[in-house]
Amino acid sequence: MPSVAVLGPGGVGGFVAAALARARVNVVVVAREPAATALSLTGVTVRSAALGNFVAHPGVVAELKEAVDVLLVATKATGLEGALDQINAPPGLVVPLLNGVEHLAVMRERLGRDRVVAGVIRIESDRPRPGEIVQTSPGCRIDIAGARPEVMELAQALEGAGIATRTGATEANVMWSKLVRLCALALTTSAADRPLGFVRSDPRWRSALDNAVAETARVAAAEGATLQPAATIAELESAHAELGSSMQRDIAAGREPELDAIAGAVLRAGARHGIRCPTISWLTERVARRAEIAPPRVPKTD
Repeated sequence: MPSVAVLGPGGVGGFVAAALARARVNVVVVAREPAATALSLTGVTVRSAALGNFVAHPGVVAELKEAVDVLLVATKATGLEGALDQINAPPGLVVPLLNGVEHLAVMRERLGRDRVVAGVIRIESDRPRPGEIVQTSPGCRIDIAGARPEVMELAQALEGAGIATRTGATEANVMWSKLVRLCALALTTSAADRPLGFVRSDPRWRSALDNAVAETARVAAAEGATLQPAATIAELESAHAELGSSMQRDIAAGREPELDAIAGAVLRAGARHGIRCPTISWLTERVARRAEIAPPRVPKTD
């Protein structure tokens, strides 16, 4: 079993670290103080629709000083640069579980191009308080690009912890298959401040949802992904009606949403290829006003 470090003890990182620890994987959480001291005392309490309720006690450090086989990065995109300062030992394999696509370049520059492989997680999970994780989606899945031996060993450890894991797809497909779904879901639920069920049933918002999927899929295709927008629509149709998004929760809690990492990344990639995304642009402006932040900076398309 590989040794694993998880950077970030939030809804995603805390859940994954706790699941691995319960499965007796050698795992350590990298967290800032005072969260690191608190977690080392209390452990992580998980209430999970997928794995049940349990308390786990992964190792906890404020700075990674010893080499590990795998580093899972589960911070918010807005805090990535600062969080990477806590990594001061070379990991063998790095798998980011952040939203968006542009963080891959940042991490490869900091940690080494050959170490970082594309990865995404599909989960609805939140950390209402430090050391407490509430996971509400029926399941959880991690997708990792490629099938090199280190990836397969990690996949086996994750599966053993109850986290479904897919490997072997191209980097473009792994990253954009999530972003096509997430961009539409996050923007519509955040702009409307309503759950997915309302978005699907209201004609105006349903049109925005469908158009956001279609626009992101066009950008994804230009970036080399081979995706079917109809499959994304079907996935959103089958999701439970009360599904929201982390962007929506961040705005409600007064935290900075990942608008730039999600919508900004799509709009900037579209601009590189001369693809206009009018619905995503409109939704992005509306979300920025709700969150009282500046909209993402995007070059103009010709």
